[in-house]
Amino acid sequence: MSVAVVDFGSFALGEAVPSAHEMKRLSTEIGRAFSELGFVYLKNTGIKDEQVFRAMDICRKFFLLPKDIKQQYARSVVSDVPYHGWFDLQTESLDPTQACDLKEVFNYSTFSSSDVRPVKELPEFTSCIESFFRTFQELSMHVMKVIELSLGIETDFFVSKHQRMGSLLNPSALRAAFYPPVEKSSLMENQTRCGEHSDYGTFTLLFQDKNGGLEVMSRSGQYIDAPYIPNAVLLNGGNLLQRWTSDRWIAAKHRVRIPQTEDALNRSRQSLIFFAHPDHDATIACCDGLDKYPPTTSIQYLMDKHQDIFYKESYPSTA
Repeated sequence: MSVAVVDFGSFALGEAVPSAHEMKRLSTEIGRAFSELGFVYLKNTGIKDEQVFRAMDICRKFFLLPKDIKQQYARSVVSDVPYHGWFDLQTESLDPTQACDLKEVFNYSTFSSSDVRPVKELPEFTSCIESFFRTFQELSMHVMKVIELSLGIETDFFVSKHQRMGSLLNPSALRAAFYPPVEKSSLMENQTRCGEHSDYGTFTLLFQDKNGGLEVMSRSGQYIDAPYIPNAVLLNGGNLLQRWTSDRWIAAKHRVRIPQTEDALNRSRQSLIFFAHPDHDATIACCDGLDKYPPTTSIQYLMDKHQDIFYKESYPSTA
């Protein structure tokens, strides 16, 4: 089994909604992939590899800054945007049963908070991240229109629930991730670069560099490779999309293991990831009418399921 590849060129960035025939093809192919595996490659989205690698080069410059500088931009759990900012190496464990992940990341989630400060030591980093956030946001709207058709639900069902990306009223985030070379002598037992997990939002868009390394769990429990493919972005469903669809579509677990060869151990790895998440006040209810899960709101779901991040009594939910 392998991750399916869908040509998204007819609905790439800058393109209008394609013909009914093309929308039917896209919705069928993506819907099938979400049902069978939960992951799919989209080729020809309008985002070129050279744009991605240029952004990764800029992000790399940030991660190579001295720790005391990066610490100035660390995330704050008491903020209204507790997922925004820099996370140091081995401070996040996406699989809580294992040692902390061998990666550091920077999450960008809002344009409108006093908690968000431009990185003055590397101005191009902030402008790059903001630009890519908006690019991912636009692509997300195209994807939502396709999956609405695939599920046979009303037009703008998803689009209307993701209107506040980039504000305090929506936790969508662009994550720049950096995995440094691995020192085998310092590895802890069962440690990984990124622990086994599923994403908790609507869906995720991911670009990885040519070093690859991502593995996706199939429905049978077997892991398969999800390698780098030129000019393609990986799309995967999140926990809220699985809940919306009463488990028709799955939020597949995935991970990045420690490389197995000396050459790969000595190479760093990078990725750019966009987590598309509903607005805080969006209602999450099964869209097939089966009521397999009780209705909740987006922010309440986060506060119930991820208390390690969202532990304040309340977060902004309306303008």
